[in-house]
Amino acid sequence: MSALQGKTALITGASRGIGLAIARRFSAEGARVALCASRLGAHGKLPGTLEDAVAAIDAAGGTAVALVCDLGDAAARADLVTRAEEALGPLDILVNNAAGAKMALPSAVTAAERSWMYELNLNAPIDLAQQALPGMRQRGRGWILNISSSTCDQPVVPYRDSPVAAHVIAAYGATKAALNRYSEGLAHEVAAEGVCVNTLAPESIVLTPGAEQVRDIARRHPDMAEPVEMMAEAALVLCSQRHVGRTAYSRRLLHALGRPVHSLDGRTVLGDAFLPADLGDDND
Repeated sequence: MSALQGKTALITGASRGIGLAIARRFSAEGARVALCASRLGAHGKLPGTLEDAVAAIDAAGGTAVALVCDLGDAAARADLVTRAEEALGPLDILVNNAAGAKMALPSAVTAAERSWMYELNLNAPIDLAQQALPGMRQRGRGWILNISSSTCDQPVVPYRDSPVAAHVIAAYGATKAALNRYSEGLAHEVAAEGVCVNTLAPESIVLTPGAEQVRDIARRHPDMAEPVEMMAEAALVLCSQRHVGRTAYSRRLLHALGRPVHSLDGRTVLGDAFLPADLGDDND
């Protein structure tokens, strides 16, 4: 449990869900983690806060700090990497997990909705990568992981769920497709300087707190869901080993590497790439 010993990571969208799972897994492997979210307190009815996330990591013996930032605001995010480094030291790892969706049919999604998604889902990761890269290049090492989505691809016909569910994700998926293309190009630009850039997406549904909207779909189609530990394990692989320009899917990556899935504290092997999601309760 020392794959990231002595390293520092900044993870956005880390107060809950995939971002928090990655932060906990990285901390268990020895990393100091800066957790970023848009506020300290809870968002609406979603459980979990940035304060809770940091407290949980500290209680487990890790080192974590909370960074509040509205990533959809270019001015607010302009010094985020500097803030992380002032708190924890030079940044080795950047995980761009924060994202947002405005679900609307492609024929109806408004300019304001499109602009909001592109600002948060594409421009923010690019800005943070450009903030982190000078230091990573100077030190000759670094990892940038952009969290993508299977919505980049149009669902195949016949649709597993409803046609509407397939259509309303198109605009969001377009932002993630753009992020994939940018990431691949950046990866090949900076690989020779020791910086590894990749994207990672879940195969489909990750059941996390706040995922009730899709839990019914997952119950009807259990093969469409995966535990949050799957993404955390795959993220650890891509942020501790040398992979360049991968557009990876969590299950497929772990299966191809023969990598077991561990609990978020790293102490227990839960299974392999075929590990099913718990469809009854929220994952931590």
